[in-house]
Amino acid sequence: MSNASMSESAHDPSDGASESQHAVSPSDIAVGVIIGRTSEFFDFFVFAIASVIVFPLRYFPFEEPLRATLWSFAIFALAFLARPLGTAIFTVIDRAYGKGVKLTIALLLLGTSTVAMGLVPSYESIGAAAIVILCILRIGQGVALGGAWDGLPALLAVTAPKARRGFYAMVPQLGAPLGLIVASLLFAYLVAQLSQEDFIDWGWRYPFFVAFAINVVALFARLRIVVTPEYEQMFHARELEPSTLREAIANDGMTILVGAFVPLATFALFHMVTVFPLSWVFLYTDESLAGFLLIESVAAVFGLVAIYFSGVLADRMGHRKYLFQGAIYIAGFSVAAPLLLSGQELGEAIYMILGFVILGLNFGQSSGAVASLFERRRRYTGSAIVSDLAWLFGAGFAPLAALALSAWGGLAASGLYLLSGAVCTFLALWLARKLEFGKS
Repeated sequence: MSNASMSESAHDPSDGASESQHAVSPSDIAVGVIIGRTSEFFDFFVFAIASVIVFPLRYFPFEEPLRATLWSFAIFALAFLARPLGTAIFTVIDRAYGKGVKLTIALLLLGTSTVAMGLVPSYESIGAAAIVILCILRIGQGVALGGAWDGLPALLAVTAPKARRGFYAMVPQLGAPLGLIVASLLFAYLVAQLSQEDFIDWGWRYPFFVAFAINVVALFARLRIVVTPEYEQMFHARELEPSTLREAIANDGMTILVGAFVPLATFALFHMVTVFPLSWVFLYTDESLAGFLLIESVAAVFGLVAIYFSGVLADRMGHRKYLFQGAIYIAGFSVAAPLLLSGQELGEAIYMILGFVILGLNFGQSSGAVASLFERRRRYTGSAIVSDLAWLFGAGFAPLAALALSAWGGLAASGLYLLSGAVCTFLALWLARKLEFGKS
């Protein structure tokens, strides 16, 4: 059946499938999106937190603390390098066998890689092989995350009411603070209840095992939505089918490149208020680790609320104008951030809450700034590539770069890193506007 005939049947009220399809609302899609993103971000933050408080001690005991943490952050970046490879591999699987098979394989790979990390012996037990195994598993996570793209955000974007597109654009982003809150509270509980020896020996493993269980639940929740005839019909009718990567890059290469840099400031800030401050506090202060994890959880609640309001504000202001103003706020925060983070516990709390509010307001709208520039039949794959590259350029090396710069030039240097991200976002939004005028 052609796409045209599918579109016609989608609007034929006499068709039984169409009636089922008509009953499917953006709210139904939103539920699947939130569940899926929460599980992915929980895995993400479990590894991120362990990269600061566990892996340097277990896998780099031969290095002094700063260098050990930098090596740990280098492994952290491997998943972001592997995500585009995962998208390439699983796009082929998607085209050949469908979204259900693709999602099942991707999420099982994600869960298996994550739970296996909790079983890796220490460097003292098997030497450098422990580091190699951890690197392989981290790459496995990245490949799986590339394959976990289910197209639901793109479907949500084209099914949402035009006047509320900003509101529905923020829905997928809610998974980030939800995943962080659960991961931070779980680690905080283990750190508070166990001795340091027991935590480093075996206690740190439990969050990785919990991640596997959450992935299984998320898999069934997403399959329940994605593989139903109603949703398959919605994907077909709106031409949201996977094109080849070659076709997407050949036709939309500039759009993909611009889209990857639009959220650069937001994704840089993402790690500047999650992973980086945890590493700074852990390395350079004597503060309670459990206490700071609790502060991070509370700040993430503020971020959750800010993401919600981003949808309301973006619908009033317009998407790109909103992101431009958000980049201005990030630039301002980059100047104040070093002063706040060096202000002991009160300054750190203000840094975290203010940072999460600014992050939430920007992150809530970071995913859809250039989606409208793709033709519908290339939006599915184009959006997946943009997501991979945006996370790679904006977030993949952010903890490593920020910590290295702060160690070299003080906290002010990390602020300059964040400021450079804001400048890149300004330029990318300007280019996105030029592209829009060129296609109109």
